[in-house]
Amino acid sequence: MNAVPPPPGRSAGGPPAPFGVRDFQLVLLRRMADFQPGLVEDARRELDAPLAEMREANRRWQAMVRSPRGRGALARYRSVLGEPESRTPRTIGDLECDALLWPVPLWPDLRFEVLAGPGGAVWNEWLVRAPGAAGPALRTAADLRPWACTVDEVARAFPPARPLEGSAPTRRRLAFTPPGEEPRVAEFTWGLLQRLD
Repeated sequence: MNAVPPPPGRSAGGPPAPFGVRDFQLVLLRRMADFQPGLVEDARRELDAPLAEMREANRRWQAMVRSPRGRGALARYRSVLGEPESRTPRTIGDLECDALLWPVPLWPDLRFEVLAGPGGAVWNEWLVRAPGAAGPALRTAADLRPWACTVDEVARAFPPARPLEGSAPTRRRLAFTPPGEEPRVAEFTWGLLQRLD
């Protein structure tokens, strides 16, 4: 008799399965689905993950984030993603921090970056271009395709870009004017371009 597979997020014995990189990718996708449902659907198929699994991964992630007994943000990322691929000291203004990078298999040319300050406080968390990976050529608004570029790439391509408040903690907006074009606003989720307003 064939065994019935456990429901998403559960191991065969019943307790929750460990939350890992696959689940974290589903959390990223869940936040992007509001803007790019088609791309998210394609990515879920690539992961062979049903919609219920994505919802369950997001539910478990939110429970970890909100748990009063939960570990700090940096410890949580380490427990989910493992040891970072790289750790680099960085200075931002007068502040010293560490930039930690983890690979994200769905986006092989990107890395998930966490900027951690003294004591492990997390200052920023988003997707960035992997070191050594070539980013897209961004010259006009037409070059800004969903999931093709990151916040810092758009800001560098169209100075002086101006950050705007996002509609949620994982969302950012950037106002900029491509040469010879009208002002535009780009919307990002987890640092990855989702759409132009």
